Formats: sequence, structure tokens, C-alpha cells
Amino acid sequence: MAGTTDSAGGSGGGAGPQVRIAVGIDASFAPFFLADAEDLWAKHGVNVDLVQFAKGGEGVDALSAGQVQMAGNSDTTTIGVLAQSPSLRSLLVYESSGKYLKVVLRPGIKSPSQIGKMAVVPGLSELAATRYLESKGIGAGSVDLVTADPAEIPALTKKGDIDGYVLWEPWPTKGKELGARVVATTGDYGVSYQQWLLATSSWLRANPDTAAKVAAALAEATKKTESDPDAAAKATKDAAKVPAEQTVNAIEEIDFAVRDFTAADLVAYRRTAEFYASTGKVKSEPDVSKAVLDGWLREHTEGSR
Repeated sequence: MAGTTDSAGGSGGGAGPQVRIAVGIDASFAPFFLADAEDLWAKHGVNVDLVQFAKGGEGVDALSAGQVQMAGNSDTTTIGVLAQSPSLRSLLVYESSGKYLKVVLRPGIKSPSQIGKMAVVPGLSELAATRYLESKGIGAGSVDLVTADPAEIPALTKKGDIDGYVLWEPWPTKGKELGARVVATTGDYGVSYQQWLLATSSWLRANPDTAAKVAAALAEATKKTESDPDAAAKATKDAAKVPAEQTVNAIEEIDFAVRDFTAADLVAYRRTAEFYASTGKVKSEPDVSKAVLDGWLREHTEGSR
């Protein structure tokens, strides 16, 4: 697959059912890399190959196309593709944060009212940027939202082609290195994100026990990520070349824990679905209630409460 790499040191040769899982290449995927490094997949009876993608949305596309069987991705980005990928199912939450995504403005922009262009990545970045502008009393329609790849956005900011962006690490730090300013986290204006463990409905119906084993391994990995950030950082550096310090800092900003969905979660997901419908990017509001399997974790794993 173009633009992907299987992660180094995977447990692809182990015993148990084989599962290819799509992941990103930033520190928010540390639990997956830690599970690989410490053979937690094998411990829980599943044989996992991690497949890395530059953007989470690409991993979800691969999931919908059957190139992988599971994926980790943000709630916001996934909701945005439900209309064209109605078979996607979210099994659980494995992380959440209102600190990991940050608002970055270029030098010379002293006030949000001066923003004329913001770079966005479709999905979570776009929603976070829109909500930031709204929090400052600025209608998104008055600011040009320019779609770009994360890696090119800090340089666009330095050149003055855009006035700012809202992204996850390492791109806020990269922006600071080029002279931009981090002025807020998304939590400062009431926006947080979650990462979901995803599968398709057809695969999940045929492989519920395998999915439960993945969930159990991921639960153990998230606990160890929180209790031993250095081990998670080393695993992430070895697998995805993310500097260890960057991962340690990210773990301080992210709450890693496998859990089921809450009533508050479902309200937030419906609001995100309304956002997509309001932008006109989708013809109808995404059906979150069908995609989010509330209670799946409780039903399929022990000790998940």
C-alpha cells in the first residue's frame, strides 16, 4: 500500500488469529507500539501486524477497503467518513485529551481577529480550528480554511502562506521551532478528542473473540503506557521514529485508558455529526448511533469497567 509501512518488531510471527491494525505515526499511538514491543498481543492470544499511515484517515480508508481488519483513529475524523463508510464500527475508547492538539499562530498575528487563512487537515483538525474561531466570535466563513498535509503546515506558516493551524504533536512544536506561537490547547475552548478502536461490521460479526483479545491487550498496554512512559517512548521511537522526549511529553497530555462509552460521549459525537452536516460536506447527518457500539466492551471483556 502506498504511503504505509509495517511497523518494525511486530508480532506477526506469533500464534493466534492474525489481525492487521492501522495506526498513525505519532505519540498518540504509543500503546500499540508498546504492545508490540512487549509481546502483549501474543500474551492475549492474537497475532498482530501494525500498519503505519501518515494520517489516521488513510488508515480508516484501508479498513473500509479490507486492507486491514482494525484501526485506531479519532472520533471526529471517523464520524466524518461514516456516510461513505457505513460499515465502520467503534468498539471502545482508548485515549482522550483536550491538551494534545494546540492552536498555533504565525508571527505578526497578535489577535485571532487578524486570521485570514488557517491550514486544516480534514476531520479533527478542521473541527478544532472551526471551534477555535467560533470561541473568538469569528465565523468560519470569514476565514479561508486551506486543506494541507500535517508535515507541510509549519513551513506554510513560516512562509506566511497561512496565519495558523490547530494540530496534534509534533506539528505545534515544529511550528514553534520555526518561530510560530502556541496560543492555546483545544481544551481551553472546550474541545477534546478521543481515539476509537475500529473494525467493520462484517469482520466484527465473524471475529468477536479476536476483537476482544485485541481489546484486552490494548487495555493492558494503555495502563503500562501511563505507568511507564519511558518504556512506551522507547517502543514508539523504535517503531515510528518518534523522539522519546516527544512521547513522554505527549503521555502527560493524553489520558490513555480503554473504556466503554458514556452518555456524555454520545452527546459529543452527535454534536460532531451535526457539525459535518452543517458544513455541507456530507448529504445527511452521519449515523453515530449505529457506528458506536455502546456496551461492546462490557459484553466482550472482563474487568473493563
